[in-house]
Amino acid sequence: MWTDADTTVQAAMQRVTTWPFFVYMCGSMFCLLMSSVYHLLTCHSHVIAALVLRLDYTGIMVMIVRSFFPPILYIFQCDPALSWFYLTTISIMGIATLGVLLVPAFLTGAYRSLHVLLFMAMGLSGFIPVIHGILRNWGDHLLLVTMEVEMGMVICYMLGAFIYVARVLERWGPGSFDLGGHSHNIFRVMVLGGAIFHYKAALLFLEWRRSKTCM
Repeated sequence: MWTDADTTVQAAMQRVTTWPFFVYMCGSMFCLLMSSVYHLLTCHSHVIAALVLRLDYTGIMVMIVRSFFPPILYIFQCDPALSWFYLTTISIMGIATLGVLLVPAFLTGAYRSLHVLLFMAMGLSGFIPVIHGILRNWGDHLLLVTMEVEMGMVICYMLGAFIYVARVLERWGPGSFDLGGHSHNIFRVMVLGGAIFHYKAALLFLEWRRSKTCM
């Protein structure tokens, strides 16, 4: 028999919003769409190439910023002010970083490493709220499992960035990988792999939050 108290607790445990999950999904799809547009139209003309490159960078930054929504909002759901502080700060940092990336002087290949470093810095900034969340929920098994899945995302992104900057494989065979297998191709595959890891982690964050109540 369920008592009124049991019913109340059960309802509270299930009353978890799902919109942060869909915010991330929309951000990921937007990123992949802009990437497709970039690769489809970049050979059209110099003007179009510059435009779609900006769209590509915008898509990447949107994906990075929106990736923070599920973990931060679910970990700190019982502390809305703190969760929105983190998300607002990260969003402002994302806009500022994108502003630098869209400066015409920085769009050339000479700043290839700078582009990657800025994107990586934005991604790594998320370690601050994540570590904070782990410390606040120390010993929670499901949360720690979720963080292990997130490490798969981090490894994919970091490895992809390294391959992109180091120009693997084309540095060892110039011209041999122009149509496929060059660093940009590998980088995109690693980004997709990271997105899949984060998708799985977002589902675990949702499951974890549904098992908790705010005191």
